[in-house]
Amino acid sequence: MTDIHQAHTALGDVAARTLSNATKTVPMLSTITPRWLVHLMQWVPVEAGIYRVNKVKNETSVAVDCSSLDEKVLPQTFVDYEEWGREYRLNAVNTVLDIHTRVSDLYSSPHNQIHEQLRLTIETIKERQESELINNVEYGLLNNVAAAQKVQPRNGAPTPDDLDELIARVWKEPAFFLAHPRAIAAFGREATRRGTPPPTVALFGSQFLTWRGIPLIPTDKLQITNGKTNILLLRTGESRQGVVGLYQPNLTGELSMGLSVRFMGINHRAIASYLVSLYCSLAVLTEDAIGVLENVEVDKYYDYK
Repeated sequence: MTDIHQAHTALGDVAARTLSNATKTVPMLSTITPRWLVHLMQWVPVEAGIYRVNKVKNETSVAVDCSSLDEKVLPQTFVDYEEWGREYRLNAVNTVLDIHTRVSDLYSSPHNQIHEQLRLTIETIKERQESELINNVEYGLLNNVAAAQKVQPRNGAPTPDDLDELIARVWKEPAFFLAHPRAIAAFGREATRRGTPPPTVALFGSQFLTWRGIPLIPTDKLQITNGKTNILLLRTGESRQGVVGLYQPNLTGELSMGLSVRFMGINHRAIASYLVSLYCSLAVLTEDAIGVLENVEVDKYYDYK
């Protein structure tokens, strides 16, 4: 029987690794998502952090007439405005990032510690931005849906009929549905069960389910509570009187749209601090620019035979 304790006849793995360099990845963060909503929104620059939505006060009483051959008197009319439109103020998502100068000086190869710390912090701030665009009490999508634009599912789970009803509420050039991935999966099950599996479309190099040609965009920022969630349908853009994102341009230390990073100095403990700020908001220009299918159940499954 071979003696398992006999001496090695060649260099072993453990000892060999003392002379090798491991290939190291940058730090991974499981909370990072594609944030499709931010990509699909039209973003409008805002002066002085305020965006005012002006509207037609007498929009249903503007008189016009179709020309005829007689000489009757043409109607006289004018378009009135609301005296003071709703004002949206930019919201700040920010934090102060602290990095010890010893760490950044000694341990920045192969990956720069300051760069990676800022990258992960910025990713987290952008995730919070998307959440605020959907859930913010003041300007979030869910909190700006008119009562007439709210739809309840007929049987709990999201069916093709329910999404058709939502399209009927946002029928003027709807851009996309927004839903939790589990809600999209639930709709896929309901559509497949009825023999109408939803087709897919390629956007940003990824595949998305569609219904009536409108893509269903996933986001985990639409919460699931007790097995229920919401599905939104949006029309976007100023020219379409839809939903628009708001940002502040020309910030000091601007890295990207509405995002700035500013060095705050080094304290007596050798800690370097960076202020990371993202200024954004969202405006719904007309009531019929957004609709919601509420109380959608995501836990219904079927035994396909």
